[in-house]
Amino acid sequence: SVALAVGAIPEGLPAALTITLAIGVSRMAKRNAIIRKLPAVETLGSTTVICSDKTGTLTQNQMTVQTLYAGGQFFDVTGSGYTPEGEICLNGTPIAHPHFPALMECLKAGLLCNDARLIAEPDSWRIEGDPTEGALLVAAHKAGLHHAAICTDHPRLDAIPFESQHQFMATLHHNLAIDSRHVYLKGSLESILARCDKAVDPQMHLTALDKALIQQQVERLAGHGLRVLAFARSDHDDDGVNHDQVKDGFIFLGLQAMIDPPRPEAITSIAACYRAGIQVKMITGDHPVTALAIAKQLGMQHVERVVTGAELQTTHESQYPNMVEECAVYARIA
Repeated sequence: SVALAVGAIPEGLPAALTITLAIGVSRMAKRNAIIRKLPAVETLGSTTVICSDKTGTLTQNQMTVQTLYAGGQFFDVTGSGYTPEGEICLNGTPIAHPHFPALMECLKAGLLCNDARLIAEPDSWRIEGDPTEGALLVAAHKAGLHHAAICTDHPRLDAIPFESQHQFMATLHHNLAIDSRHVYLKGSLESILARCDKAVDPQMHLTALDKALIQQQVERLAGHGLRVLAFARSDHDDDGVNHDQVKDGFIFLGLQAMIDPPRPEAITSIAACYRAGIQVKMITGDHPVTALAIAKQLGMQHVERVVTGAELQTTHESQYPNMVEECAVYARIA
């Protein structure tokens, strides 16, 4: 019909196309899909691959810290969501927080190297800012570290914002109690470990850094679908901080591992895509093992291996087509 209409009145082509696309928009609206640009309907009809972020798109973006690793010890965190109610347990027993200075320093690093806010409302709590950073505030709150009080005692002097190519965030603080300055780092394990040469025991005494052991602990956590962030600290003398000053010399403080469960509707949508002949690719900055665990929970295909950003950089472009056909999960992507 469109061909006949255009053949009879060629100048009516724009109107005919607009009407056809508008019908498509109307049909999509009945399926709860809002179309901002009319040609998007045509694009959707010819889509063969969908590339998606993981956090907040394929997952619920409701982070909750479940496990802490500090001073060579694992701690479990009870409670869920953004309500700061729960306990920190060692071997199933709630702990007295002041007796574990390494744990407290790891939690303090997550609280200070942070741009989110935990806000109490009449009947609930909410996060203002990034959900991942919000989960760190909630975990610190459960240990009695309240954001306003800690920030007052450790005013921020400078910061290096998080950027995907660096995979870390740094903040400089003045500890008023002991009149010293510290830089706190938060980011991916690879980025943080590369800048550390020491670690701490449970009582904050300096020890040798066993990078292989920490790698094993992270893979163990990531294998359960947990998203893992690493934390470090260093003394500092200047009033500001830049990239050249955070290349090395840091003390590894610990890990915080959080869960971000898959969206049930994402599982259904991915299955529908496969039935329609559409490939689905996950592209994330998370740890490869975490990405793989979530991909399997989502029912994704071609999850035999994960391609990392470092691997992409060393792969010749001529090999990209085969790689894209064989792999669906891409992790630690800048």
